Amino acid sequence: MSAETTVKAALESLNKALNQLDNEVDRQVEASRSSSEAAAELGRMVEDRSRIAQELDQAQDRANRLEEANREVSRRLVTAMETIRAVLDR
Repeated sequence: MSAETTVKAALESLNKALNQLDNEVDRQVEASRSSSEAAAELGRMVEDRSRIAQELDQAQDRANRLEEANREVSRRLVTAMETIRAVLDR
């Protein structure tokens, strides 16, 4: 093998190695970008979950208050009906 052939083979090997390195760097950059995007999405999901949990708590509190008001109205209606019956029975 001549020196020129050896140099050409070495240059081809170097070019191949540099291309592989470049491709790997591109993959790493893309993976890092995807990881950053995933972390940002996770952050948004955590915020949404917190907001939704707070809204659910508020809705549950309102439902509890409405249920209590409903029981009170029902109790008053029963009392009123009993009073009306008592007056009609006299």
